[in-house]
Parts: sequence; structure tokens; C-alpha cells
Amino acid sequence: MPKFLMNRWHGLHVTLLFTAAALFIGLLTIYQWMLGVVGFLILAFLLIYVLQARKAFERDLEKYIQTLSHRVNKAGEEAVTSLPIGIVLYDEEYQVQWANPFMMNYLPREFLGLPLNDVFEDISSPIRKGETETELTLSDRHYTIYIKHDERLLYFFDMTETKETQSLYEEEQTVIGLVYLDNFDEVTQGMDDQIRSSLMSHVTTSLNEWAEEHQILLRSISSDRFIAVMNKKALKQLEKTRFELLDYVRDVTGKEKVSITLSIGIGSGDSSLRELGSLAQSSLDLALGRGGDQVAIKETNGKVRFYGGKSNAMEKRTRVRARVISHALRDFVLESDQVIIMGHKNPDMDAIGAAIGVLKVAEVNNTDAYVVVDPNEINPDVKKLMEEVGDHEYLWSQFITPEEAFDDLTRHTLLVVVDTHKPSMVIEPRLVDAVDRVVVLDHHRRGEEFIKDPVLVYMEPYASSTAELVTELLEYQPHKLSMDELESTAMLAGIIVDTKSFAIRTGSRTFDAASFLKSHGADTTTVQRLLKEDIDQYVRRSHLIERATIYRDGMAVAKASEEEMYDQILIAQAADTLLTMNDVKGSFVLSKRSDGKVSISARSLGEVNVQLIMEALGGGGHLTNAATQLDSALDEAEERLKQAIDEYLEGGTEE
Repeated sequence: MPKFLMNRWHGLHVTLLFTAAALFIGLLTIYQWMLGVVGFLILAFLLIYVLQARKAFERDLEKYIQTLSHRVNKAGEEAVTSLPIGIVLYDEEYQVQWANPFMMNYLPREFLGLPLNDVFEDISSPIRKGETETELTLSDRHYTIYIKHDERLLYFFDMTETKETQSLYEEEQTVIGLVYLDNFDEVTQGMDDQIRSSLMSHVTTSLNEWAEEHQILLRSISSDRFIAVMNKKALKQLEKTRFELLDYVRDVTGKEKVSITLSIGIGSGDSSLRELGSLAQSSLDLALGRGGDQVAIKETNGKVRFYGGKSNAMEKRTRVRARVISHALRDFVLESDQVIIMGHKNPDMDAIGAAIGVLKVAEVNNTDAYVVVDPNEINPDVKKLMEEVGDHEYLWSQFITPEEAFDDLTRHTLLVVVDTHKPSMVIEPRLVDAVDRVVVLDHHRRGEEFIKDPVLVYMEPYASSTAELVTELLEYQPHKLSMDELESTAMLAGIIVDTKSFAIRTGSRTFDAASFLKSHGADTTTVQRLLKEDIDQYVRRSHLIERATIYRDGMAVAKASEEEMYDQILIAQAADTLLTMNDVKGSFVLSKRSDGKVSISARSLGEVNVQLIMEALGGGGHLTNAATQLDSALDEAEERLKQAIDEYLEGGTEE
């Protein structure tokens, strides 16, 4: 117990004894006054002693408090000057007023009066915003800064070790990848076993060297599939190289007169191994759905990044799959009381042609079917076709508006979505949510957005058009097919438009489908008549094309003037025309639209993957045919486009 507390305790006892003695002497004086006088004298002596003792106690207490205050002040001063915590005071003008010795390593010699931003980069911004905490890196050290606005005080806490520990934890997170040889079986069909083994040896050697270089555990799980286990650090290194393995394997095998391409699906994030495996499989499906020869990386938070995808997708569909899908579609149609067919907004020739083909599938299976078309969003490109349909009494009776389709829905309605797989792009998104069974037929590369839980999906990015896919499905319907001339011509027109008259994305199956339609009455002369354009449109397109310039590496960019507005069809046609010019590898046309947005159409002949460039701007499409819409000024859109082109030419893209 401290001395002053002990004195206080003893003083209390003395006071009680003194009081008791005074009472006793007072009583004694009544009976023996002489003894009382003596007692009072003794009591007076005791009183003097108590007073002196109290004064001594107060002197000791004051001395103790002074000593303790000095020690506390000294300890506070020591903390301010010696602890590894930075302290900075600033004034109303956000200028440095004072700093403790710890901060001297980061301050100029004459720091008083300097603006905070001159000493600590961009630190005044969070202060002005009223934030109470921010982060800053000083001399390779990471600091968390706590801001006390009332005192105009900054505390700097060194969090470098915590940051390094967190970084180490993230780098060591497990990542699972699935490597798939896209076209190994197709290109090696009919090969001699020795040549096939030699080709596989080249691929395996390349993969093993890649795995060893990046510290990846790689194991074969089938003849054309591998599993790769790595950490996040290795994944970051691979992303820096833009997955050069894709190009390397393609080049190495190309020397053997065949070209093997890879698709890699990767699952990454803070999750269990089982969930990472599911992410890897989902990523691989996404990469294959986009045409292969690329890498898809999916994080647990749903973010997806893509690399590669520079080569044209190889046709590898088999008739077996078309037959299986055709029979499955027939079963769903037979189980339904009606079929609703819907394409994307502002449907083009391919969407209308494919929809008419699905109508025929329902017709041969004796099921009512209707095509959803919004009369307020008729694409000028299909205006002539819709006029022909309007004159065809039977066919026109099967076209309905979105409102009519929504009102006529039943529990057993089957919805078939053609030429798109994104719910945000369909004519009436409410139909997708209202119907339990949805079938997706599309030829575009699969994007991250996809219709939820479809009962049947037939997506082939190798196909020229959705009309081609639907034509093959018609071939395998068990009942005898009878097609009207307008129906077969509309489907053929969809194929011709999407292939630019069989110039791009055309495989042997495309000609087979065209031959089938021709044998069922398709008229190529009628197709040409449906695709004719007005002279005014031609002149306007010419004005747009004459504004084109070559940006870099054969990339032609044409930007309309601020005063002009063009519809999507004319912009796309201008991009197609630019592609016919010498030395043009990719064409990009920008223009304002009536809704205020900037539309960009992109085209190529396959040497440039315009899909990746458009995806970097929030759009999508095919390797040779893509587009996007931007909510920005025309000049800003042009700068963003050129930046996306630069990133693509440097070797890859992210989403």
C-alpha cells in the first residue's frame, strides 16, 4: 500500500480515538474537575500532534502526485517521440504543422507549412471527404492512416507485415485448371498411329515444359484432357504472359501440318477444392462455348476473365449431335400445348429465318406455334421479308406481339429462344421468367450472361448461323417435311446474310444446309430482292466510309460526325464494306444513335478477333462479327475503342 494511503488509514483511527477521549474527559470533568483539566491538556497536546501529522500527510500526497504526473508526462513524451507510430498535425489549410520523430524519415528537411499532398500523395482527398481511415505506401512500407478531424491529427500505423502475410496467403491459394485439346480427335482422324503418337508427344512435351516452368502439377485424366493444380502466384504469372501456351502449342503442332488448339478452364478464389473444381469445369464449358482456343478464369465472386481466342473456331460438329438435339426438341414440342419462338431485339434475317424453321418443327409435330415480333422494333434489314410474310396469310397468322404472347401463356408452354442466349437481349425478357421450360438455339460464342436453367441448349459457335442449325434439326424430324417457298427462302436468307454470301464462317455443313433448303423451294433470286437497299442508304453509308482512317496494324476506324445519326444496320453495313478494302484486317464504325448512345460495329475476316475487342467495351459477338453500345460521348467512345485495340494487339484481353 502506498505510504500516503497508509497515513490516511492511521489518521482515521487517531481521529476516532481523539473524539472518544474528548467525550470521556468531558464526563470526567463533571465529577473530578482537576482530572478533567489534566485530560484536556493531554487532549490539546494530542490535537497539536494530529494537525502536524495531517500537514505531513498532505505534503507527502502532493509530492507523490507531482512525481506521478512527471512520470506520466515523461512516459507520454517518450511514446510520442519513440514509439514506431507516426503522428502528424495539420492546420486548416491542410498544411503540416508538426510531426513526431518517427515521421522525419518521410518528410522533407523543411516540412513545416508544406501542403499534405506534397508530402503524402493524395492524402488530403480522403480528409476532405470526411473519411476516418485510409491507406498509403511510403518507402515500400504500407501504412494504415487514422484521421482525427477534430484534432486535425493523423496516426500512421505500419501494416507492412500484415499486408505481406495477407499477400502470401493469397499467393498460396490453390487454383484448379482443366486443359482440353479442342480438336485432337477431329484432326487426327485417319492418321497413322505413329504420326498420331508423334503429334500427341509434341503436345504433351509442350504442356509438361509449361507446367515445370510455372511450378504446376499437371496430370493427364484422358487422351485429350489434363488437370492442372497451381497456386495464385503461378496464375498471376500466367496472366502476365497472356497464356502464351495457346500460341505455342498451335505453332508447334502447325509444323506437323495440323494445328491443335487448347482450351483451359480455371477456378480460382477462396473456396473448397470441390467448388474450385466446379468453377474450373464451368470455365472450360464457357471457353468451349465461345469457340475454344482460349482461357476462361472464373473467380468465386463470379468475375470472369478471358485470354486467347485468336484463331477461328474449327468446324467439328457431328451429325449425331444434330440428330440427338432434333429428337430431344421434338419430345419437348410434343409435351407442350403450344410453342412460343422468340429472337433478339431488332431481329435480323437470321433470327427471323431460324424462328420460321422452328415453326416448321412444331408444325410437323402437330403443335401450335407462334413467333414473337415487336412491330415497333422491326429491323430495316428485314422490312422487305416482313412485308412478304404479311402478304402470306397462313404464315402471318403465326406472328404475334409480345403482349399477346404473354397473355396466352399456359403451364405447358415451351419457349424457344433463337439467335441469342442472353436474357437481356430477347424481345420480351418477361417471357423467359414466366415460362418453366426454355430451349436455347444459338450460334454465337457463349458469354457470361446466360438464360437460367434451360431444358435444352444447342449452341454451336462453329455454325455459320442459327438458321443453319435449325435447318439441320428439320432434316432429322421423323415426319415428312413440306416447306413453302417463302419459309425456305427466309431461312436461306439468314444463312446468306450471316456468311456474307458464303464468304466467311462457312463450312461444309453450311453448304449442306443451303442445298437442303434449295431442294425445298428456296429461291436465291428472291433472297437478293429481299436484301436490296435504297440508294439513299447507299449514299449515307458512303459518307460514313469516307471518314475512315487506318489506326494501326490494319485496323480501320470510321467515326461519324457529331451531327449525324445512323441506325445499327447501316453502321454494320459500313463495317462490312470497309473490310473489302486492301490491307484492312479489322473494321470499326462508330456513330451516335437516336437514343443518345454510341454504337460500334466491328468486322474482320478472322485474322483479328473483334469479339475480344468488343467484349472489352461491354459488348460481344463472333470472332469476325461483333458490336457494342456505349453510353458516352463520341470522342470518348473512339478513345476507349483505340485503347481496347491497343490491349488486344498486346496479346490478350480481360473481362
